[in-house]
Amino acid sequence: MELHQKTIHEVSADLKAKKISSVELTKAVLAHLEKVEPKVQSFITKTPDEALAAAAEADKRLASGQNLTPFTGVPIAIKDLLCAKGVRTTCGSKMLENFKPPYDATVVDRLNQAGAVSVGKTNMDEFAMGSSTETSAYQKTRNPWNLACVPGGSSGGSATSVSADQAFASLGSDTGGSIRQPAALCGLVGLKPTYGRVSRYGLIAFASSLDQIGPFTKDVEDCALMLSAIAGHDRKDSTSAPVAVPDYLAEMKKSIKGLKVGIPKEFFPAGLNPEVGDAVKKAISELEKQGAEIHEVSLPTSPYGLAAYYVLAPSEASSNLARYDGVRYGLRVPGENIVEMYSKTRAAGFGSEVKRRIMLGTYALSSGYYDAYYLKALKVRRLIKQDYDKAFEKVDVIATPTAPNPAFKFGEKTGDPLSMYLEDIFTVSINITGMPGLSVPCGLSKTGLPIGLQLIGKSFDESTLLRTAYAYEQATEWHKLKPTLKDS
Repeated sequence: MELHQKTIHEVSADLKAKKISSVELTKAVLAHLEKVEPKVQSFITKTPDEALAAAAEADKRLASGQNLTPFTGVPIAIKDLLCAKGVRTTCGSKMLENFKPPYDATVVDRLNQAGAVSVGKTNMDEFAMGSSTETSAYQKTRNPWNLACVPGGSSGGSATSVSADQAFASLGSDTGGSIRQPAALCGLVGLKPTYGRVSRYGLIAFASSLDQIGPFTKDVEDCALMLSAIAGHDRKDSTSAPVAVPDYLAEMKKSIKGLKVGIPKEFFPAGLNPEVGDAVKKAISELEKQGAEIHEVSLPTSPYGLAAYYVLAPSEASSNLARYDGVRYGLRVPGENIVEMYSKTRAAGFGSEVKRRIMLGTYALSSGYYDAYYLKALKVRRLIKQDYDKAFEKVDVIATPTAPNPAFKFGEKTGDPLSMYLEDIFTVSINITGMPGLSVPCGLSKTGLPIGLQLIGKSFDESTLLRTAYAYEQATEWHKLKPTLKDS
């Protein structure tokens, strides 16, 4: 096995045993990154010099044997909407093409403190608005399992950087499925933690009540390690919850015998891709073999989640993106007066999908329509949460497909926004409720594309998700498969 193909826990053991140095490891990863980057286009900004400097510092820590963590000297990647001090952070948009933040996001700082080595900022749908990474202002990231297909989105670059072994793990953000859906399409483990579990300080916002930061990893153990590193209360974020962080690694290895797994009939509709449905049902059967109890549950309002989401998220985006006006920072296009400057700046700086969602949100919040759309969406949000709470009175975890289809071809859905939005139909309700969700590989389509099993848990109960996913992973081989990086 090549160095870059290993997991975090494997290379961390090698580093601590002094079988290899962090500089040697980082050079190997950077060499592989450059080799495959023309094929997959995962990164907007690469930081090889900074990575090697961080690796040299990590080697000093490794030599002293002090302050070591599972991440000391391990190369990772970061989605390009997480602020990193002095490193270009574009949000996939021309609006922030030359923006260099003066501070680190809390999650970036925590990984830096743990000794991790960042190799760059990954490509994404512009301002995280998309399900395929096709709305990026810079490039189209390609799925390593089939280069003619999308990697999912909006965290497509973060997903491909791990799937193509350009980093051992990465950070993404999930507003409506933007970690779980690309994880499913790229054959990875992807976790959206409970809202408030991970600090959002330094995350460039899309929809503040929905956004959450989480990891992409090659297996469940690495996912537990990443969550342990970034979780916890942060006084800089008013939405960060002062809830104790458990020992995820220890909790993950407990038996799932007697665990109650709920199967919602609403997540297996007639239009579900049959290959996806079959793979997920086989995964559920495997959980049953491991001793879990399978129960049917109902989430009757969950089908309305997509409609509610596409009122709530654009409304919040309309407010959040009002700051990009050409005055304070970011792009400025001169005009004869301030109104013309605003108009020209926003016309040039934002892509079509961002403009579409700003207009949708502004309309939903406008006088005369607020009650009819935004207020009604808030009421639906409450009903959906109540449905999940009722289901969790009977079960410990809920299992569903992550995405309705495997990865699709470039351009297949860009001309039909509704068709693209439907790719998030199984993930958006989890953001609406604030609950945690995890995707784990559970099969391949006939064309060799990955399929994901989604596990949904109670708020702040990521431990049960990790335990369930780990038990499934130990009984299967899906997570060990590697993409071909070919157009097939």
